[in-house]
Amino acid sequence: MIAQTPVTLNGRAFSYLDFGGGGVPLIALHGTFGRAASFAGLAPYLAPDFRVIALDQRGHGLSEHGGDLGRDAFVGDAAAFLEHLGAGPAFVLGHSLGGVTAYQLAARRPELVRALVVEDIGAVTDASEVENPVFDTTSWPTAFPNREALAEFLTRQGVPALGYFTDSAYEHDGTWRLRFDHRDMLAAQQGNTGDFWADWLGSDCPALLLRGGLSPLLSARQAGEMAERRPGTRLRVLPGCGHWVHRDDPSGYALAVRDFLRTVPAA
Repeated sequence: MIAQTPVTLNGRAFSYLDFGGGGVPLIALHGTFGRAASFAGLAPYLAPDFRVIALDQRGHGLSEHGGDLGRDAFVGDAAAFLEHLGAGPAFVLGHSLGGVTAYQLAARRPELVRALVVEDIGAVTDASEVENPVFDTTSWPTAFPNREALAEFLTRQGVPALGYFTDSAYEHDGTWRLRFDHRDMLAAQQGNTGDFWADWLGSDCPALLLRGGLSPLLSARQAGEMAERRPGTRLRVLPGCGHWVHRDDPSGYALAVRDFLRTVPAA
């Protein structure tokens, strides 16, 4: 694994992964319970055209935990990260929670975003659109005797993407843990639940909306409405994929992203 790089943003400690290469930088923002390493399987499919640089968002991975986990904080972090890299206006890709961060960033700091890739998240994310908008893990144990026990526990909980969760597994003092605080994850999800139509419609840069054909979190109806109402938006559906499209079909995902970004006018 490529080494994590520490960085201070807005007076807070963060970490990110730069997957390298000479391609155009593509800033990637993971979903709740994830981390920058969640994009490790996708980055090679996007190379050599694109160089994936992925941030551990606040409360996740090796970035600082706790504190404010509201929407404004996540967007402020993304803006500070782009300014630190000197990468704006940039291609910004976001999955789930990271997708909301990406389109809110485009609406609030349009000078930083050249084009958007939003993976499987809607403009409305509350119970009016999503059957179970919050996955509460606050009752989970925080330590396990070994990695196998952790994986077995996650399987019993019915987590929909086991590998996505085990990406955050690590050993500490002879036990296995997850690189997030369960209370942080609850707060991040609660902050990411709402009606964000104003943000989705608040930017005019080119956008690709990717939906998993089997996704329980973004309906075909809402995805179609999002593409119809926002000029410059292209909708692509990858059949057979669930919510974690970039893990279910990385080659198809990369092809869709590459085809879209090649159509974006030069900065």
